[in-house]
Amino acid sequence: MILADENIDHQIIGYLRTKGFEVFSIYENLRGISDEEIIEISKKPRKIILTEDKDFGEWVYSHNEKNISVILLRYDFSETQHILQILDKVLNDRVSDLWGSFTTISPNKIRIRKIIE
Repeated sequence: MILADENIDHQIIGYLRTKGFEVFSIYENLRGISDEEIIEISKKPRKIILTEDKDFGEWVYSHNEKNISVILLRYDFSETQHILQILDKVLNDRVSDLWGSFTTISPNKIRIRKIIE
């Protein structure tokens, strides 16, 4: 399951749902909760946090938050269709690599870094 942060565009959420992914939208269901609360929600049952918020990198690398999976999207609005195609491919072809990782996806690069326990 994907846990879409409040800043994820409804177009991305809708696209993922049409592709058969289960997406829980913070914007639709729990608007205004903190990043820390999102992290806790992502743990039980395990979900991949989808965000455009670089603060999740701080939680992982500065605060040593463990046992989470994050995908950070970095793109311009004009690149939305391209980022959707990349995201769809990564979620289908590399999902096992995403668990326990901090992944950054941009139109030109995919970087998957395991979060060291």
